[in-house]
Amino acid sequence: MSIPGVLSFTQQAWEQVLAKVKRAVVYLDAASAESLHWGCGSSRLLEAVGSPACYLREFEPAAVGGGADQPKAVFVLSCLLKGRTVETLRDIICRSHFQYCVVVTAVNHAVHLTANHVPAAAAAELEGQQPVFEQLEEKLCEWMGNMNYTAEVLHIPLLLAPVAPHLALTPAFASLFPLLPQDVHILNGARPDKRRLGSLSEVDATALTPELLLQIRCLVSGLSSLCEHLGVREECFAVGSLSRIIAADLANFAPAKNRRKTATGRASVVFVDRTLDLTGAVGHHGDNLVEKIISVLPQLPGHTNDVMVNMVELTALQAEEENQNMVAPGCLAQSNDPAAKALWEALLNTKHKEAVMEVRRHLVEAASRENLPIKMSMGRVTPGQLTSYIQLFKNNLKALGNHCGLLQLGLATIQTLKHPQTAKWDNFLAFERLLLQSIGESTMSVVLNQLMPMIKPSNQRTSDDYSPGELLVLLVYIYSVSGELSVDKDLGEAEEKVKKALAQVFCEESELSPLLQKITGCDSAINLTLPKSKSAVDELFTSLRDIAGARSLMKQFKSVYVPGNHTHQVSRPHPSDHPLLILFVVGGVTVSEAKMIKDLVPSLKPGTQVIVLSTRLLKPLLIPELLFATDRLHPDLGF
Repeated sequence: MSIPGVLSFTQQAWEQVLAKVKRAVVYLDAASAESLHWGCGSSRLLEAVGSPACYLREFEPAAVGGGADQPKAVFVLSCLLKGRTVETLRDIICRSHFQYCVVVTAVNHAVHLTANHVPAAAAAELEGQQPVFEQLEEKLCEWMGNMNYTAEVLHIPLLLAPVAPHLALTPAFASLFPLLPQDVHILNGARPDKRRLGSLSEVDATALTPELLLQIRCLVSGLSSLCEHLGVREECFAVGSLSRIIAADLANFAPAKNRRKTATGRASVVFVDRTLDLTGAVGHHGDNLVEKIISVLPQLPGHTNDVMVNMVELTALQAEEENQNMVAPGCLAQSNDPAAKALWEALLNTKHKEAVMEVRRHLVEAASRENLPIKMSMGRVTPGQLTSYIQLFKNNLKALGNHCGLLQLGLATIQTLKHPQTAKWDNFLAFERLLLQSIGESTMSVVLNQLMPMIKPSNQRTSDDYSPGELLVLLVYIYSVSGELSVDKDLGEAEEKVKKALAQVFCEESELSPLLQKITGCDSAINLTLPKSKSAVDELFTSLRDIAGARSLMKQFKSVYVPGNHTHQVSRPHPSDHPLLILFVVGGVTVSEAKMIKDLVPSLKPGTQVIVLSTRLLKPLLIPELLFATDRLHPDLGF
């Protein structure tokens, strides 16, 4: 095993699963599949199953059961074994012929006790016992139809999707996002007048909804397991209101207290709320190819952090639209291909220009090794040049098999460079720089007035103009970078103009994007009236004001922008007492930010090891979706 890290943690967990799956039908939920995808790949699971038939299935109510020749099932789940999850287990097992069932949950048994309302004192007395799992084992036998059949329920911490040695994500918590001041009003609705909260700074664990508190406890369960694997006694720090609650929960987590007594290493775990700096998430100043790939290529179905790469270029099919779905898509995760993995890590850690040259170098070297008729060309790398290299592999099945991972990353690069949205990236960057200059020199009302000519209805927009979603990205950027606003008549009037124009544009859309559907609460453009649109825009601006005031409660780090300088990210605290720093960004992180942290911390304190964790990888258009989500306080835990 390598030096303990996020990859060894994930692979060790999956090895425990793989030991159980021989000749089994394996059901995975989406978050577990994503952890497998980045950690060791589905091919490892298929090898461990060892059956010629494909025995992998999605865990869902409509999933196909096991036939008479399939006596064994393994269910790999990222969630609590409760409510709808248990009902789905029952339904699948009851329509199958299983005689041996294994259920793996990523959530510690202690959290199952909490979910079943077992008091802390009673839970402490049950140390070493697992009554919730034992009761479910009996139920599994009952559903299989014979109490003498075999059932196992066990906890394996499948928390992470390791994207790189320094960066890992938590797919099961992709929707977890810091609270905004408007959430305080919702929380107050369930509290008596005398106990009303005045601001986010007063929100503690007792004020949260039971669902959100349980979601946090599930995350803490996984993080405690990671610290156990790393062999560290962690000290928790937090910047932001939700981060403060998560840090306190990890510090007070009962299994963690016992573990820390024997740990020999030390680590600092710093939680940071994403809402304190959204400029880094919606801005386009990160000069990184991977950020552009993630932003412009379509999302891989069922995944939160990978994309679909069109592979038709490598087939004999014409690259027509109707052929796009005939060939399985490629992706970015290449966990079983050392050469592709090396290229992927290079792309994460280099600037755009160097990354594109690195893709060319890898393609040229691979073609040379396969004795393909490569024509070397120096100078600027073009999509056409990369395409010509990739087409050399097209009719050579052996070369295709040897370099499949590399070709997927090559095609992802080509498709991104040719994508019309990539050309728009520079337009965004230019406008953001103009905004920074304006914010440094002018009032907020002047900045908003600069935005007005860019708000155009669909029948007046060209490909160079901004869509409603892109306008929201710019607004989030403006309000986040500005910080707390002093409201005056001019600002009120400027906001009203922008609100009126936006409401009109939303109404005139011929088709509502998923983001607009979420914001307006309408599933179709026909149902979106002007009053509904105005109401949605009013709520949207309430959120924008919340974003502007997100840093108002902080004593330090109040600004993410210094006039007359280039944009700065939020300064992170660096608790430097320990040799390992784990930074957890609650609400998502960008590739550029993860690289910046990885490079910056050792430069400030040589010898410090850094691990960046976050709920998901971010792209600009994702931020409005997370910000304006209505289920922040009531996450779906499968109950």
